Amino acid sequence: MKYLIVGLGNIGAEYEHTRHNIGFDIVDSLASEKEVRFTVERLAAVARIKYKGKIFVLIKPGTYMNLSGKAVKYWIEAEKIPIENVLVVADDIALEPGTLRMRARGSAGGHNGLESIIDSLATPDFARLRFGIGNDYPRGRQADFVLSPWKASEQQMLTDRIAQAVEMVKSFGTLGLAATMNLYNNK
Repeated sequence: MKYLIVGLGNIGAEYEHTRHNIGFDIVDSLASEKEVRFTVERLAAVARIKYKGKIFVLIKPGTYMNLSGKAVKYWIEAEKIPIENVLVVADDIALEPGTLRMRARGSAGGHNGLESIIDSLATPDFARLRFGIGNDYPRGRQADFVLSPWKASEQQMLTDRIAQAVEMVKSFGTLGLAATMNLYNNK
């Protein structure tokens, strides 16, 4: 059984470890835990891990956030992964920093990466793990905020919540979506 785990973010050193790149950070953490490295392949950096008899294909789209759907669609087709085995990990300004929410489907909620995936797949029916980044920015400064690094005071929370998100990703592949939502949402 294969699962496609998509960490959303932007490529380039200037975007590393910013709020908008939390999806990259979470799949990086899972790959590091399993001691595998990403390799640059078509439209994405890709790592493959085995966990409890399941294969997780981790991707970090190399298309920039606004075109993430192109990479996701390609890897779903290339790996022959059913949509119910796809999990997209993304930042969410509507949630408090560190809040984790897994959902079976939903709108893009103004997130350009999710919008691109919905458009490319022609459906909003794919699981997503949303990582709260907060919305502590002045009016009109959202782009600056999401592309900014985390504050020093948030580092411990970030470490703990990334570890929790990794556990949720593994649970998605082993226990399933409904059980994972019941176990972890609102915790």
